[in-house]
Amino acid sequence: MPPPLRFDILEEVSKRLPGFPIVLHGSSSVPQEFVKIINENGGKMPDAVGIPEEQLRQAAKGAVCKINIDSDLRLAMTASIRKYFAEHPDHFDPRQYLKPARIAIKDMVAHKLVDVLGCDGKA
Repeated sequence: MPPPLRFDILEEVSKRLPGFPIVLHGSSSVPQEFVKIINENGGKMPDAVGIPEEQLRQAAKGAVCKINIDSDLRLAMTASIRKYFAEHPDHFDPRQYLKPARIAIKDMVAHKLVDVLGCDGKA
């Protein structure tokens, strides 16, 4: 289990430096459904964990202006590709396996923007 976010520190920084942009690095939630798909299809990520989405949601409502979630995107893509190759071992054309991988990334981004980061309607 990952250590919880230190909201006390985030609040203190916000008090001392009002309006200072805070960025959370390494803040992927590491969705376990993707870890499971990866592991079931030849991957080896037995202990992969991340920051719970509810903590990220709380941080986004506070002083945090950017949350880095690249690992979640890579997990979604990798799980999709591994699953695709397991189901279609004869395929080799990137256009075949990247199509569902792009959809997985698009779905992950939509979920994060709307349900986690609170960015919906702010562009």
